[in-house]
Amino acid sequence: HRKLGIPLIATNDVHYTYAQDAEPHDILLCIQTGKKLSDEDRMRYEGGQFYIKSEEEMRALFPYAAEALENTQKIADRCSVEIEFGVTKLPHFDVPEGYDSWTYLNKLCEDGLRERYPDAGDDLRERMRYELDTIRRMGYVDYFLIVWDYINYSREHGIIVGPGRGSAAGSIVSYCLHITDIDPIRYSLLFERFLNPERVSMPDIDVDFCYERRGEVIQYVTDKYGADRVMQIVTFGTLAARGVLRDVGRVMDLPYALCDQVAKMIPKDLGITISKALSISRELKSAYDSDERVHKLIDMSLRLEGLPKHTSTHAAGVVISRLPVMEYVPLSRSQEGMLTTQFTMTEIEELGLLKMDFLGLRTLTVIQDTEKLLAQRGVRLDVRRINMADPKVFDMLCTGKNDGVFQIESSGMKSFMKELRPRNLEDLIAGIALYRPGPMDFIPQYIKGKNNPAAIKYLTPELEPILRSTYGCIVYQEQVMQIVQDLGGYTLGRADLVRRAMSKKKESVMQKERANFVYGNPEEGVPGCIARGIPEEIANTIFDEMTDFASYAFNKSHAAVYGVVSYQTAYLKCYYPVEFMAALLTSVIDKGDKVADYIQTCRTMGIEILPPDINRGQWTFSVDEGRIRYGLASIKGLGRAVVEIITAEREAHGPFASLKDLIDRLSTKEINKRTMENFILSGALDSLPGNRKQKMYVYGDLMDAKTRSAKEGIAGQVSLFDLMGDEERARVEITMPDVPEYDRRELLQKEKETLGVYITGHPMEDVSDLWEKYATARASGFVVDEESGSAQVMDGQIVTMGGIITGITKKITKNGQLMAFLTVEDLTGSIEVLVFPRDYERMIDLLTVDRRIFFRGRVSIGDDPAGKLVLERAMDIDEWPQELWVKFPSGEVFERFSGKLLQLAGGRGVTAWLEDEKTKRVAPAKVNEIYTDDDLYRFEATFGEDNVRLTRKNLEEVWKMR
Repeated sequence: HRKLGIPLIATNDVHYTYAQDAEPHDILLCIQTGKKLSDEDRMRYEGGQFYIKSEEEMRALFPYAAEALENTQKIADRCSVEIEFGVTKLPHFDVPEGYDSWTYLNKLCEDGLRERYPDAGDDLRERMRYELDTIRRMGYVDYFLIVWDYINYSREHGIIVGPGRGSAAGSIVSYCLHITDIDPIRYSLLFERFLNPERVSMPDIDVDFCYERRGEVIQYVTDKYGADRVMQIVTFGTLAARGVLRDVGRVMDLPYALCDQVAKMIPKDLGITISKALSISRELKSAYDSDERVHKLIDMSLRLEGLPKHTSTHAAGVVISRLPVMEYVPLSRSQEGMLTTQFTMTEIEELGLLKMDFLGLRTLTVIQDTEKLLAQRGVRLDVRRINMADPKVFDMLCTGKNDGVFQIESSGMKSFMKELRPRNLEDLIAGIALYRPGPMDFIPQYIKGKNNPAAIKYLTPELEPILRSTYGCIVYQEQVMQIVQDLGGYTLGRADLVRRAMSKKKESVMQKERANFVYGNPEEGVPGCIARGIPEEIANTIFDEMTDFASYAFNKSHAAVYGVVSYQTAYLKCYYPVEFMAALLTSVIDKGDKVADYIQTCRTMGIEILPPDINRGQWTFSVDEGRIRYGLASIKGLGRAVVEIITAEREAHGPFASLKDLIDRLSTKEINKRTMENFILSGALDSLPGNRKQKMYVYGDLMDAKTRSAKEGIAGQVSLFDLMGDEERARVEITMPDVPEYDRRELLQKEKETLGVYITGHPMEDVSDLWEKYATARASGFVVDEESGSAQVMDGQIVTMGGIITGITKKITKNGQLMAFLTVEDLTGSIEVLVFPRDYERMIDLLTVDRRIFFRGRVSIGDDPAGKLVLERAMDIDEWPQELWVKFPSGEVFERFSGKLLQLAGGRGVTAWLEDEKTKRVAPAKVNEIYTDDDLYRFEATFGEDNVRLTRKNLEEVWKMR
């Protein structure tokens, strides 16, 4: 500094804000690096001095460098930035010559109105004019044109678009522009729920696209407005209440069971925090006050809760700006390498930037793929033009057999549909709105009113036209707005502000609006209920009911568009089940558990699932003569490019005739030995001569011969094989060894290894009757449903399951004991089963890979996408105790033959049924109760075939025996 004259500054290496943050920061470092506090060799910042020091502390540290401290202040004084909030910065939309944005939007709306409403009257034209004027006054003309443009591009390029999303479906302008595809008039949807002058916030038009082609739409927008003006948005994963307790507990090396117990004391409410949980959970507060370990765990977790855990790219959000995005917000590069904003979507909207959600909805891809599969057999179908009131479809929905039906395939929804028995789209829309936390409380009242309309009572006649379609219940946010408007005399725009205040529980606003609603406010132009003839007491009761419901009420516009998609998928499943299920399986081809679950659904529907086939299969699941053919994409190690080469060769030169023909026609660059092995073991070559085991014996030699032949060809050499005639060559080209096929269990296991699921059968299929009878839970029931946020099984529930052990991981606890993590698979998928040391020691000989077991245990649902089972008891299915029954006409006959009966039983348990007395005599087992077919034949030969039955013992008896 003195030598060169460069000014010096004094600063501190800051990693946290306050001195008391040193310990929680150390814990945070351990969470980020996967370490524990007890680990010696780990990253740490020792000394506790890495906080923001005050000016006084800095002057005490650097008394000899006063000038440096003053320079630091000078730099701070230079820092100045002004950020403009609340001013929209929409990009300009280029319109055709002769138009400006306003006239072009009007032209598009007039065209759409003639198409959507051929007989449109003055009322419809007036509503559209009102909406357009509102859009213009609020400055969103270009916004609507931008959305119309990329949706129009999607439709023109065969990219399926959803019928709408959210409150935008309440707009006639959106409907006439084909931004949405549901008639807001028919379903009584409100424009003011979407946009109104009294609610000055950016309109939100989210759009669902085909999951696979959503990227094409984003690329179109990027090309149109410029790569520097279109950007995806960052999102931060934070340390949430339950998760942070588990993370901190692991770092502090607290017992897993303790951390799990404390985490589960946090209610699963949306937006829950540890502080809030302490105030509402007596159990958590008691543990905090009485257990020193829990006290420390919660204190440290409170300091870290809400901090960013990781960054990622928002699943749908895209910014489109007038100037390059970097002029408004800082940018960063995501883990995938793409540029994103450093601000989240909330800050983006506050800055006035245009944020749009381009959502990829798998269900739309399923619908489009179903239509394509139908087209392959000459059926032309457009789901937008199906009968939306088909009784057969509603009959199916009432059965609860709704696997794959959008929004209503969870177990809870299936049961609800059986109870609700929807007979029209309104019922279905209401069902979607009601089946969520809060509104669920109104389900009994809704169903009672639906089943007995005469029993519906309205507090005042003015409520009937608003609540008639929902049988006297408030179901939708729009109904709250209509009540405030029709009974209190509010404008719809102001009614929406009241609805928002209710939903966010803004007490001061609600107290003021209660007075306005009941008594009126002439200064603000609100007449109030009393002025309209509604008694004060009834008006207050109505306001209370609205307040109770508004925080949970669902947006009818959103429920309506999703109800349409639900009905469309139900229609396809009802009338075209094979094509629909094939498309559905393709949509989850990368999710083994879902594939297994839907395959089981297909089997219950009577749809046969065929293995992949080199001569008939496609990249995806396909339909083959009324059956579903497994997709070639499912074969491990097989890329799309290879499948496309194979199918192109097949279409150009005909089916492959043999294993050698396949190898000869494909390059060794396209298929290697591992690929060929997976082809064989998956069943993809079953249509070629030879069984799977025979092909495994010869494929290596054939591929080696192909390689040698290629090398000889390069060297210009001619082999003896080349000089042979066709008949002579056919005789010597391949000789399959005389070996039998793999046994059934091994065949299925190899199928599972190469496909990820069992196709031609399942190791549990021969005991599926027992599984159906005794299993109280299935593996698929442990997966937390994305819609409801819950699994079919409940945490702490005791359940019985049956499955095959496919994997075992052993672990030594810190006490030096051995425990195990089992992977167990049943007919619907797989789950993880925890076996703690005491139980593992007791059952170690029973718990081995490939063993089929029935097991009982306690469900553990945490924060993971799937729950686990803690094992308590287990039994080998193949050694299930049996029970032999022999029927005798009378006690006298039994006495005559009892000696012979016991002799044949040989110490095994046997039960005699005395027909005349309707009683049984039991000889308990002294040896293992396993009866063979030969044993059974001897009993039948002695006592008559009709008098002998061999059954398995009841499972409850077996558990008692153990």
